[in-house]
Amino acid sequence: MAYGLLKGKRGIIFGALNEQSIAWKIAERAVEEGGRITLSNTAMAIRMGTTKQLAERIGTIVIPADATSVTDLENVFKTSMEFFGGKVDFILHSIGMSPNVRKKRSYDDLDYEYLKNTLDISAISFHKVLQVARKLDAISDWGSVVAMSYIAAQRTLYGYNDMADAKAMLESIARSFGYIYGRDKKIRVNTVSQSPTRTTAGSGVKGMENLIDFTGRMSPLGNADADDCANYVVTLFSDLTKKVTMQNLFHDGGFSSMGMSLRAMTAYDRSLEGFERTDD
Repeated sequence: MAYGLLKGKRGIIFGALNEQSIAWKIAERAVEEGGRITLSNTAMAIRMGTTKQLAERIGTIVIPADATSVTDLENVFKTSMEFFGGKVDFILHSIGMSPNVRKKRSYDDLDYEYLKNTLDISAISFHKVLQVARKLDAISDWGSVVAMSYIAAQRTLYGYNDMADAKAMLESIARSFGYIYGRDKKIRVNTVSQSPTRTTAGSGVKGMENLIDFTGRMSPLGNADADDCANYVVTLFSDLTKKVTMQNLFHDGGFSSMGMSLRAMTAYDRSLEGFERTDD
């Protein structure tokens, strides 16, 4: 069901690779809610994925860009504003990649050049997006910028590796830039800490299926999937959340507030099997 939450609004979605992508789901949901969008990803990701098919279906353009390149980002914003005939109202940053994870380097044996790439791609690119947008005055007053994060920014999760450092930096950038953008332009900047989700990027994290099983058992509402995330992010793009900024917002079925759930405990203690109290 659509509510017209983004009617008349225009935005840029970074990171929609294929139908498994959170960014893809958010792009679809934004259009369903009346928004107009442009899509951006690296040239390689566009070749490997199906972003062009999405663009054709929703009637928009794809703008190739390396999000670590200021020049490329300037082109994304200028091309988008030309396409829209004006400024943008919302931006999604759903970009992340770790060469250390891909090369299976453990956290106590990182390649530091790879680490620099991880931070540049997964976190500093967010600063570049915001800084370029600000210098071009590309976002309308009371606009909204959202970046995708993960609870590994606050807690240690086995296998998440140097991406945890990148997500911690990402959230810090949202706070620091959120103050400046909010003070001067009433533009809000937030991060969404999503449940572990089956995406192309997520599949590279060691033990992802076990992690999804664990968080599902721990979360009273269960894991939030990509469609749930799209619904939530759209509200952050809308005028319903005009006073929410500089926040890391957990969208994880309650996992971030849990210590131990009955469902998780049952997996370790067979004496509890069949115990179905609903108040625990």
